Amino acid sequence: MLELITSINSAVNNFIWGVPAMICIIGVGLYLSFRTGFIQIRKFPYAIKTTLGRMFFKRDAADGAMTPFQAVCTALAATVGTGNIAGVAGAVAIGGPGAVFWMWVSAFLGMCTKFSEVTLAVHFREKNAHGDYVGGPMYYIKNGLGKNWQWLAVLFSAFGVLTVFGTGNATQANTITTAINSALQNYGLLSADQTSISNAVIGIIITVLVGMVLLGGVKRIGRVTEKLVPFMAVLYIILALGVVFMNAERIPSVFRSILSGAFQPSAVTGGVVGSFFMSMKKGVSRGIFSNEAGLGTGSIAHACADTRKPVKQGLFGIFEVFTDTIVICTLTALVILCSGVPIIYGTDAGAELTISGFTATYGNWVSIFTAVAMCCFAFSTIIGWGLYGARCIEFLFSEKVIKPFMVVYSLVAILGATVDLGLLWSIAETFNGLMSIPNLIALFLLSGTVVKLVREHFQEQK
Repeated sequence: MLELITSINSAVNNFIWGVPAMICIIGVGLYLSFRTGFIQIRKFPYAIKTTLGRMFFKRDAADGAMTPFQAVCTALAATVGTGNIAGVAGAVAIGGPGAVFWMWVSAFLGMCTKFSEVTLAVHFREKNAHGDYVGGPMYYIKNGLGKNWQWLAVLFSAFGVLTVFGTGNATQANTITTAINSALQNYGLLSADQTSISNAVIGIIITVLVGMVLLGGVKRIGRVTEKLVPFMAVLYIILALGVVFMNAERIPSVFRSILSGAFQPSAVTGGVVGSFFMSMKKGVSRGIFSNEAGLGTGSIAHACADTRKPVKQGLFGIFEVFTDTIVICTLTALVILCSGVPIIYGTDAGAELTISGFTATYGNWVSIFTAVAMCCFAFSTIIGWGLYGARCIEFLFSEKVIKPFMVVYSLVAILGATVDLGLLWSIAETFNGLMSIPNLIALFLLSGTVVKLVREHFQEQK
């Protein structure tokens, strides 16, 4: 049965992430960039100044809403996760160092894509029966494109419900178990034959903690993420920068391998990764897995923000993709490549490769700190994607199914903690691709609305 699932998923994955998908993702990003005058470059200083200023404006939000700071932390909680740690490691191992270059390309275009998603989500959002703000791709399709496109909103929501179990939960739980087990094994507290028991116990603990947060509603999600995200991001960046600085002599050769490997991967990987398209595919797909630009999911959290200016909230999309991919994903790649740890090209890898990069530089003691950082990353992602799934299933049915969904979603952590990593990542990539299709169609059709909102906002600023 497992072999059948693997073969079916492989066939669908190869189709979704083939040439058409690359053209759509990069093409829509380019199209939006041209139509907005490359706002991610033109207004980048303004975006950073505006977002950093609003992040620390911690006024109380209205009922049924988050503060702008809580909204961006919830979105970052979902984006800054195992995609930055295990996802980057897998991209480098399967696609070679050149995959990092294609992550940068996807991030550059993704900054405009995510800006557009957030802007549209706030502009077309609604209030539900409980008085909570609800928005995202399904709502800007419904309210922006009209009744004839309702089927596209339903399609996005259906794919969204399926995606959150793999991308948002199972892969994250798997990374938590990997991080904890690696730390325990480094100190001789856990043997290889005891990992199955450890995985089950960790999975149960994650399930309980996730359930406690998610069942508390959108306000509790915002309160947890605004405390967890800054802590985990700062801790991880400091540790990663330490690895880079302690191996500074390798930096020039690492960047040469990234740039040359982007177009001639066989020259860097010894012929194991010989396909230019494989390097590009892994870089773009894992980059999107990490920053979510093109999926539309991050805009669901931003729609909850207590703000009346869609474009101003949209600037957080630029900030998030820059922070997530350009900063944190790049640092992870540098940790792996600068540390000199052996990489088995052509085979999948996960958090253990990133952990080995840290331990090779600092020693085994750092595995405790990396385990804490990775657990925070992954746990916050589970929480953020729980909100996304709740909004999708609410759109498909009603508010009554949210709590039963949260219970089922929490229980998936046990499954994620105990099954094969390679298949999990592959399935997650497949559903990511499926969910991006309705969203990219909507972004293309609503690009005129984005341009109009941008023009009006900056005219008002003048």
